Amino acid sequence: MNEVVEADFCEFVRSRTPALLRTGFLLTGDRHLAEDLVQDALARTHRAARRLADEGHFEAYTRTAMYHLHVSRWRRSRITESLPGELTDTAHPAGDHSDRVSLQVALHQALGRLTRRQRAVLVLRYFEDRSEAEAAELLSCSVGTIKSQTSKALARLRTVAPDLISTAATEEAAR
Repeated sequence: MNEVVEADFCEFVRSRTPALLRTGFLLTGDRHLAEDLVQDALARTHRAARRLADEGHFEAYTRTAMYHLHVSRWRRSRITESLPGELTDTAHPAGDHSDRVSLQVALHQALGRLTRRQRAVLVLRYFEDRSEAEAAELLSCSVGTIKSQTSKALARLRTVAPDLISTAATEEAAR
């Protein structure tokens, strides 16, 4: 790999790893699994770096690799998951954090009760703001599967964490 591409890739890794880790955490529900997922995706991107013309392609390639790796992991044997990771957020200097922390904990626990596929669909649709077609392409499934998994995931969230709905409505009204 030539030195310019290597330098561009190193800069991409330094600048985008935190964002990739956030997405990985949302996909896996565990900080350590997220780190493994990002590391594997970055290794794949590094191997393909010569083919990627600019830094913008590094991001797209890495994120796609993350989604594909995550999908391939959920297709493997089913293992009961334990989600010990912590949901981190940036500190806001003004105001009481207890309500925000309670909401984060409740959301983290609720997401932990979804299947991997459902979490992946919600991350793509609502965190990454992807369209149904984009999510379907990234997860190598049909748009109908994305729609049904989104519906099932949201229904499950309403069932396992009904307090999140009232909390979210209260926060929206306060804004």
